[in-house]
Amino acid sequence: MKKYEQYKRLILREFYYTNILSATELSERIGKSLPLIIRTVNNLVKENILQESGYAPSSGGRRPIIYTINKKALYILSVSMDQLVTRVSLMDLENRHITGIEKFELPLKDNPDVLQNLSRKLLEVVKRSGVSKSKIAGIGIGMPGFIDVEKGMNYSFPMQDGSGQTIVEYLSEATRLPVYIDNDSSVIALAEYRFGNAQQKNNSMVINIGWGVGLGMILNGQLFRGNNGFAGEFSHLPLFNNNKLCSCGKSGCLETETSLLVLLEKAAAGVKAGKTTALPKHFPDGDIEKDCERIMQAAAKGDKFCVELLAAIGYNIGRGIAILIHLLNPQSVILSGRGSLAGKLWMAPVQQALNEHCIPRLADNTAVEVSQLGYEAELIGSAALVMENYVN
Repeated sequence: MKKYEQYKRLILREFYYTNILSATELSERIGKSLPLIIRTVNNLVKENILQESGYAPSSGGRRPIIYTINKKALYILSVSMDQLVTRVSLMDLENRHITGIEKFELPLKDNPDVLQNLSRKLLEVVKRSGVSKSKIAGIGIGMPGFIDVEKGMNYSFPMQDGSGQTIVEYLSEATRLPVYIDNDSSVIALAEYRFGNAQQKNNSMVINIGWGVGLGMILNGQLFRGNNGFAGEFSHLPLFNNNKLCSCGKSGCLETETSLLVLLEKAAAGVKAGKTTALPKHFPDGDIEKDCERIMQAAAKGDKFCVELLAAIGYNIGRGIAILIHLLNPQSVILSGRGSLAGKLWMAPVQQALNEHCIPRLADNTAVEVSQLGYEAELIGSAALVMENYVN
């Protein structure tokens, strides 16, 4: 990579994380000399990639010019996958969805056509947007499972087409764009650290409440993946003697009492048993996303049955969080992902569990929060994954 291209990418990455910067601020952030940064910035202004945006407040002497990025200069193709549903969005450097979010069912288990269907959808989104591939920095994908980031493989859902190509190799060849993959909980943690509740917090645990219950860890200001990249399997803490089989093949894991699939299962059983609830008698409808949202909406309106379901799950998540606090002493724990749509309904049961199971001196110094990014977190994190690798 030529030096100018390298400096250009470094600068664009900084503007992605911080919308408005001066040349002096860029020099400090990147660790390059001010004259070099000024020359590069001037060239980027001429190329209509950066734009002057006024002057910074004066601290004595001449006020420095501040710059912002031309939002049409660069885009990212972001992909959020779970076991059943995939979302794709072409995003600009303000994390705005250019053509909306494309959502479609794409089961990962025992599905040999995953990569073929995904690549076709990616190309459709790019074509429909009218954006040139030369303006797309890359494709970032968050997905469940044991991910080898370096090799571009998913050991839980291999997704190989028979050619022996890895996920990254297949999609890169099919789209002619750089492709980066990571565990869904890790990219959610990245989103929270860069843009959400974990900003300026170097030690944060990010709980991904979804069809499983994942964990992304920010430790000492870095995304922590562990020795082999498989750290954060929060779902599989063996907490219960319930004899319920987990997706991992073991029994009694945290996931067996806390996932949104469990929420749906218990809601359906309650409706069938005649529980008093605003949920319709024909619940569930079969659209698991809408069914899950319906429970959360009913709880938010005060439906006692739905509130109790969420409270039971929240309490058990809190038991798991107590273990994290004892082991890692984080500054904050953030409830994120699809389940964060339930908002503050999680807080009381989680806090109850911490009161019962956590040493006060540790719990009192750990803030528990619900994500402000919500269900957008994984798409934002997948986009951030591209920019994290943009200078490599």
